[in-house]
Amino acid sequence: MSGNYLAESKFPMDQEFKKNNFDLLRLIAATQVVLSHSIAHLGIARPWWWGVVTAFPGVPVFFAISGFLISAAYERSSNLRRYFENRVLRIYPGLWCCLLVTVLVTVLFGYRAAIGQGFLWMTAQAVGLIYTPAFLASFGFGSYNGSLWTIPIELQFYALLPLLYFASRKLKNPTGGFLSACVVFLFVAYAATRLFEPLAEIDREPIAQKLLRYSFIPHFYLFLFGVIMQRCGIYRRPWVGGRGVYWITAYLMFYAFVPIEPATHVIASILLSVAVVSCAFSAPNLSDWLLRSNDISYGVYIYHGLLLNVLVEIGIRGRLAVLPLILGITYGVAYLSWILVERPCLRRKRASIHALPNSRMSTYTN
Repeated sequence: MSGNYLAESKFPMDQEFKKNNFDLLRLIAATQVVLSHSIAHLGIARPWWWGVVTAFPGVPVFFAISGFLISAAYERSSNLRRYFENRVLRIYPGLWCCLLVTVLVTVLFGYRAAIGQGFLWMTAQAVGLIYTPAFLASFGFGSYNGSLWTIPIELQFYALLPLLYFASRKLKNPTGGFLSACVVFLFVAYAATRLFEPLAEIDREPIAQKLLRYSFIPHFYLFLFGVIMQRCGIYRRPWVGGRGVYWITAYLMFYAFVPIEPATHVIASILLSVAVVSCAFSAPNLSDWLLRSNDISYGVYIYHGLLLNVLVEIGIRGRLAVLPLILGITYGVAYLSWILVERPCLRRKRASIHALPNSRMSTYTN
């Protein structure tokens, strides 16, 4: 971008980049989170296929894909205002609608707060400061929507990315600067995993440890690695693009035969990130063929926690047979969110990687 403050990737945008399976991969990652939370919060005995679900944790996949795609969007935004406008349109409309639905559901179940307390809580949630207030502590499994903890982390990623580009713009090799930052946060992530399992659900822990868990610090290496993969054009490499089966196999072998400890957890997450990008550019028409350009992954992610709380409230627990119902309802609600809320808002975005159907305005769905 001549005359622009943004550092360009070595590999410019092309049709090869635009055609990918990221929508499908995010949906698979969101489904993994739904299944994981359903088993944990509904007290369902782990089925025989549970090992496959735990082998592919959804949250690291989200963070790596986010780094890959958001950095590409940033580099092709005309200015910071446009970049942040697009991020707001991606995150907040769906989140606000989910919050309104949450309020309606909790009121129907008899959970009410004083006007001042409820107003403060709603304001905090609306800006992305997610927490469960005292008046909802006994609602469902004790967290009004446990999956939303990643929202403030994503918002921190979005805010930090321009700062990283600004810091690296005078370097002869900006990608090397990102790599150096990634190495630093790799060691930070290793140190953090010695305090807690990053994806574990821990109800009681010291406040400092909880703040660390829900900050960008222990997760930033995944986002940065996604940035590096995008800037290096890794999808163009013959040993990555179109080699999804091989990378998934390599990851599964590592996962199966290497004990998962703090250091190996970080390595496994990096290997999974490469496998995800490789799958995104293997049979790249698969996502469009299956989803018809409907990106429901965000809705699946933000609504399933509320559904699980409703099931706990009405006493449906411990039944494996309820999983198809959970997925069906979650997908249905997510589709409505996509059609009625998310897609109309995304059409207002002005930067583009791929266009939404029936829209004259190109948009970028991250």
